[in-house]
Amino acid sequence: MSSAIPQRPRPRPGPRFRLRFRPGPRPEPRKRPGPRFPLSGVLRLGRPSDIWFKPALSVIAAVAPPNLILLALGRLDLAVYTMAGSLCALYAHNRPYAARARVLAWVVLGMTGGLAVALLAASLTASPLVLVTVGALLAAAQKALCDATRLGPPGNVVLTFISSAALFVPQTLGQVPGHLGPALAAGGWAWLIGMAPGLARPHGPERRATAHALNAAAAHVDAYAAGEGEDRARAGAAAAVHAAWQTLLSARAGQTRRGLERLVVRAEIALAAPADTDPARLRDWARDLRGTTSVPRPEDLVDDDELIGVDAGLAVGRTSSRRRLGPLAPLAPLAARTALGCALAGYASCALGIGRPYWALVTAASLYQANVTLTWSRAVQRIVGNLVGVLAFAVLVPLAHLAQAALVLVCLALNFGAEALISRNYWLGSVCVTPMALLITEFTRIQDPGRLIAERLVDTLVGAAVGFAAAIAVTDRRVGDRLEAALTAVERTREHAARLAAEPHPATGTLDAARRALAAALVDLRATADAAAGEWWQRALPRERVVTAEESGHRTLAATVRRQGLLLDRDASVRAEDLRR
Repeated sequence: MSSAIPQRPRPRPGPRFRLRFRPGPRPEPRKRPGPRFPLSGVLRLGRPSDIWFKPALSVIAAVAPPNLILLALGRLDLAVYTMAGSLCALYAHNRPYAARARVLAWVVLGMTGGLAVALLAASLTASPLVLVTVGALLAAAQKALCDATRLGPPGNVVLTFISSAALFVPQTLGQVPGHLGPALAAGGWAWLIGMAPGLARPHGPERRATAHALNAAAAHVDAYAAGEGEDRARAGAAAAVHAAWQTLLSARAGQTRRGLERLVVRAEIALAAPADTDPARLRDWARDLRGTTSVPRPEDLVDDDELIGVDAGLAVGRTSSRRRLGPLAPLAPLAARTALGCALAGYASCALGIGRPYWALVTAASLYQANVTLTWSRAVQRIVGNLVGVLAFAVLVPLAHLAQAALVLVCLALNFGAEALISRNYWLGSVCVTPMALLITEFTRIQDPGRLIAERLVDTLVGAAVGFAAAIAVTDRRVGDRLEAALTAVERTREHAARLAAEPHPATGTLDAARRALAAALVDLRATADAAAGEWWQRALPRERVVTAEESGHRTLAATVRRQGLLLDRDASVRAEDLRR
């Protein structure tokens, strides 16, 4: 007799077991990232600027006549003031001449105003602490204004060097007008030097900006075909195209500008549809823009009647460009860093008994970039460049001491070298700037080279260390808010452009203006995201949302290009999909 033992059925797993293995998106980490201070690549040399010779030759033409006149008169002690005006020739070389005239005039007035404040402070007090405080406040104001107006290189560094050095030149109140006069006269001469190339090549800046946009678009097409580095190339091309439109916006109207507009539209088409573009043709057009020959006109490009949207977009940009100053609120952390870092660096130099605390102040002012990571890179470059520069000064100072004429000529050569090399890497230009700054102090009297070298080395290290510490201490806690605002702007402009592209008959010029607004928003998003990525002690950034916004934005740009008929629509399904997205 056998008995069967009943088996208890195995329970089936409930839903709670299945939920454990259900895939889902992982939330973004909320921990705050630490600072990233790389050393690799910081000193790597890049390609020289396309127009490196223009500021280099301009500064020679602006500095040489005033210095040689003062040398002949036996008043080389006034060269400190004429140099202030002459260095204004370094600015605005990338702007059309109509805009350059205004910008250079404002630079000369701003330089004179900062110099006047410094000379007045020097004549009213001899307290190093008070003078350092004034210099730090001036440096912060100059940094904020140069960034808000997008002045461009060399930015606030030259203005801060001029005003900070003047703070420690002994003055009386009666001498101030006599010292401002040579500076203002040299500034007027620098204005003429900056405008002089327009006589031979009146449309040079616009042609260069258009050629750069074409070359950048060709690089994007190559990256698209190769399948690597496409995102970086696309961001660079978008920035170059946007910069070209901004340059044309500030240029005079005429046939030349109309021809350049056609080519920038062609660069936009390449950016939107790289698969349908021949990069060799883009580079040929860019090459043809060199010199003063006629602007090339591609046969397959749109006619003037089809460029009405360009005029509409430029009209919108012209209206918005009347507000020259950008928002100052986002610059508050950077201005606070500059003021605090410069002040503490100057105070530390005074505590060490250095006779020229403005060197430490200027070193700190030169560090501050868009974020902490870039500030770190600039600090390393500044230290290395100054260390090599003082060695160059030790080699050159015996030659400069032969005669005052030799001193002037050596300073001129260093001026040229600084502007010729600084576009390759900041540290390489500093190799020439450092001995030049040391030799300028000898325009009044010959000094002990060993003491100058020791003081410069100490001030460089103090200024870099204290200045970078201030950048760490003053955090930009609103960088995430600015990135959110940039993302919102891209999403809003993309929806507007897509809605217009879907309409059967959009109003004349509205679609082109919407496309231009979307392109500008994408450029701003990329710049804001890059700046936010290098900041520290912040909440996690929405990186996936940034990538998605950029991809959808560029798809919408391609759809608007096809909708306007600027590009042959080879695949209607692609167009419909782009509009849907």
